[in-house]
Amino acid sequence: MIGYISDNLLIPILDFFYGLVPSYGLAIVALTIVIRVALYPLSAGSIRSARRMRIAQPVIQKRQADIKSRYADNPSKQQEELGKVMKEFGSPLAGCLPLLVQMPILFALFATLRGSPFADVPYTVNMKVLPADQIAAVEPKPFNSASHSIFIAETDHFPVIASLPRGTKIGVGETATINLHTKDGRAFSEVLGSIDDPGRFSPSWGVTKGEGIVSVSEDGTITALSPGDATVEAKIPGLAARSGFLFIKALGQVGFYADGVINWDIAILVGGFGLTLLLSQLLSGMGMPANPQQATANKITPVMITGMFLFFPLPAGVLLYMVIANVFQALQTFILTKEALPENLQSILDQQRTQQTVNATASSGSGSSSSRLPFEPKGGK
Repeated sequence: MIGYISDNLLIPILDFFYGLVPSYGLAIVALTIVIRVALYPLSAGSIRSARRMRIAQPVIQKRQADIKSRYADNPSKQQEELGKVMKEFGSPLAGCLPLLVQMPILFALFATLRGSPFADVPYTVNMKVLPADQIAAVEPKPFNSASHSIFIAETDHFPVIASLPRGTKIGVGETATINLHTKDGRAFSEVLGSIDDPGRFSPSWGVTKGEGIVSVSEDGTITALSPGDATVEAKIPGLAARSGFLFIKALGQVGFYADGVINWDIAILVGGFGLTLLLSQLLSGMGMPANPQQATANKITPVMITGMFLFFPLPAGVLLYMVIANVFQALQTFILTKEALPENLQSILDQQRTQQTVNATASSGSGSSSSRLPFEPKGGK
């Protein structure tokens, strides 16, 4: 499903924007904004639900506890009353449905930006090498990888598949050739023959696991050396993987630290992601009663996620999308916090604010009293 959305929805939109402005960086920005705008009603529903639950949760929990205590011996009445509470305030799970609906599109967008033309596209084949006397008993099962859209020109692309006609199990001393081809059976090399400088899209081959078990040649031919499991990878260069945008050196560049060098453009993108995520978290609590635990979580979460992405292998193009998406999310959150609440929730919020003010005043008075030295008279100067 994700591949279908990517090939039939997101890549055509990408082609359209690149046709307007021939910049893959701007195409990422435009694609992100279009998708976020299209998903606005769904994400707005999740934000509204989270805001309302944050206000109503203390009241819901108190009522649920009272109902369970009052009708402990009457389960049917207990369920009836609990249902009334959910009907009044809504279910805490109501905000999950819009999020689940939009997840396939967001995953497809993520997958699109991790593939061609923004990054090199890997095809991974897990091989199993058996002793020569055992391979005869194995029934061949053809292997076909997932397809990836490969760009060979700015708006010229097609899905490419890696396949092994006799499957991924071979005997020691045998060979098998991985075929890269389109869905209609055309060899990838044949397609490249129709463009200038086809060598820039020639796949690179390597063994990523089990180098003593198999070897692979430049044409994708695998030779089984000894029994065991091995992984072979073919990688097709991305058209725009080495194209820059603004301060980004290459949209396909991966890693904050590589080959002993700090990639400051990746560091800036990751830092921007963390700051915009923090901003979104802070805006989500705007106008709400203070909650020390929630406030701490809102500060710690962006730091943890940012630290993780410093070392997570994401291309610069994906990080650019994440920063733009966070900015859009923060703006959306700010707008929605200005919406009027239902009357019952507004009443609860007013009561919470009043109680918080009373508690703060009492705490302040207690603090000033406790800070008085033992020999000082009460109310004295």
